[in-house]
Amino acid sequence: MSRRLRRWQAECLELAKIHYLNHVDFFVQATPASGKTRLAAEIAHWLLEEERIDFVICFAPTREVVAGIQRTFTAVLYQRFGDTLASVGAAYTYQSMEHHPEDFWTLFTKYRTLTIFDEMHHCAGHDPLLSNTWGQKIIQRIQNAATYTLALSGTPWRSDDLPIALARYSNPEGKLICDYRYDLQTAVYDGVCRLPRITLIDNPLIRLTEETENTASVRAFSSFQQLLGESPISYEDLLRHDDVLNAVLDLGIDRLNQERSSVPNAGGLVVATDIEHAHQIAALLHFKGESHVVVNSQTPKAHQLIDQYRHNSMRWIIAVSSKRSFQDVVDLLHVPERSQ
Repeated sequence: MSRRLRRWQAECLELAKIHYLNHVDFFVQATPASGKTRLAAEIAHWLLEEERIDFVICFAPTREVVAGIQRTFTAVLYQRFGDTLASVGAAYTYQSMEHHPEDFWTLFTKYRTLTIFDEMHHCAGHDPLLSNTWGQKIIQRIQNAATYTLALSGTPWRSDDLPIALARYSNPEGKLICDYRYDLQTAVYDGVCRLPRITLIDNPLIRLTEETENTASVRAFSSFQQLLGESPISYEDLLRHDDVLNAVLDLGIDRLNQERSSVPNAGGLVVATDIEHAHQIAALLHFKGESHVVVNSQTPKAHQLIDQYRHNSMRWIIAVSSKRSFQDVVDLLHVPERSQ
């Protein structure tokens, strides 16, 4: 793999070299799909070359992300990097923390390790009583044992307001302190990420038929906002309504056709609310003659399907809007071979 780095990666790498001279923990917030895994591999490469560590151990939310880490680290380190420690390092899912034998945890005390946490916001807590399972393991087994830690996150906050494990917060404001921050605005300016464009869709002629045992009444609404505020219809109902889905998909198909006029293998990403919704969308795309693939947390060998999509001419990929599968797709799709 070429050693050429993006500007932010090179800048963050140099900062990490200085930081690790006097500190153990390094926290990086970088916008999704900006290249955090490559940065982590470069930091590991430097620590190994400087003979500051013996092993690199990574944790990530899913098997698909773990597989991506293994590929990137193998290429950057020019050494075997697998799912066992018969190499310079290994990557594991956070779920695996609950099943490692005692011998695994002694690695952190017997050897010098760089421990990397991908999407660190999944791990909550600063003390064992107010932590989730993964946060507890980090506090009990890694926090005071790892030689160095590197925490990465694209969205460094939690909806339950619990602190993120290993993170530092300002006092009394309670704001997360990042050692390096690379936000979306800067990533767009650098050409690393694309400027998000939001298209609002509404309907001024909505008709809702409400039936009782003996009568049926029709109510008119001038917008989706009015419909949601003045009827029993929920946003979830709209997302699963075939007419709404068809309207949105038709707009997406038109836009993808425009993109393909200049980028022949451009692809489209559809985000579903759950697996059932994903297959509903897939059925509609199939009816329209649109080639597609569905990828979710239950898809066998999902990362292989994503890799295939990156390099073929299939038009659509459908992911589920969860903390796991959606981010897997976004991270793995962010390569120059395919327009998104």
